[in-house]
Amino acid sequence: MNNEKNHTMIQSLQVGMSIVDIIAAKEQPLKFSEIQELTHITKSNLYKYLNTLTHLQLLYRDKRSGAYMLGSKIIEYGRSAIGHQDIIATVTPFLQELGQDTSLTVLLVIESPNGPVVANIWNTNHMFNIGAQIGTQLPILSATGKVFSAFPTSYIIQDWKKRELDKLTLEEKTMLAKEEQKLIMNGISLSKEALVQNVISAASPIFNYNMELLGTITLVGFLPFFEQDENHAASQKLIEAAKEVSHIFGYQE
Repeated sequence: MNNEKNHTMIQSLQVGMSIVDIIAAKEQPLKFSEIQELTHITKSNLYKYLNTLTHLQLLYRDKRSGAYMLGSKIIEYGRSAIGHQDIIATVTPFLQELGQDTSLTVLLVIESPNGPVVANIWNTNHMFNIGAQIGTQLPILSATGKVFSAFPTSYIIQDWKKRELDKLTLEEKTMLAKEEQKLIMNGISLSKEALVQNVISAASPIFNYNMELLGTITLVGFLPFFEQDENHAASQKLIEAAKEVSHIFGYQE
């Protein structure tokens, strides 16, 4: 461990946080001797650091094994940080880049009591009207609706799904169930003419650290510029963008 002094910082705080970093990086509980071997801090000083970090709940010591792991405060801070991230501000640059790369309309869709609703739009060609604007509610059989139906991680969306299913025929429900399974496997949902005739839409889910659905990034385009194919170049770019955004919000595949 580098103990070089920096007079613009509090060295003891740096040392304490470096211990937390080591335990976090190992992704498993570490015993006192293991931490001492990794940090080269004297046993007497390391005991004081660990005792302080445990008291502050930044670390937790298992009484049976004596091993140290990340404490409840770390989890609390992480949840707070993620909760304060503005999803619209975070995702907008990805909408812009995806729109420029594909020349298609890109939507950010989030949940509402009335179901999936468009929260932001990036359109490289404002001459085209794809039938959606901010505030537009999307049906369950749209590409976006299928994502929310497949991952109803909130009570709001669960209630919306029940209401929507009541409107569908048995054949439509069967088709939806098959589409959901395909979506879960491939990470993308596709639909034709859900908004406007001859329009293809594709949606990929955005998850947070707790594997909860935050929303979708949705691509919309006219045939033949955008094909209903998960292997289409634009579809693959969409999947990668949604994965990258999910990682920002702490999601681990």
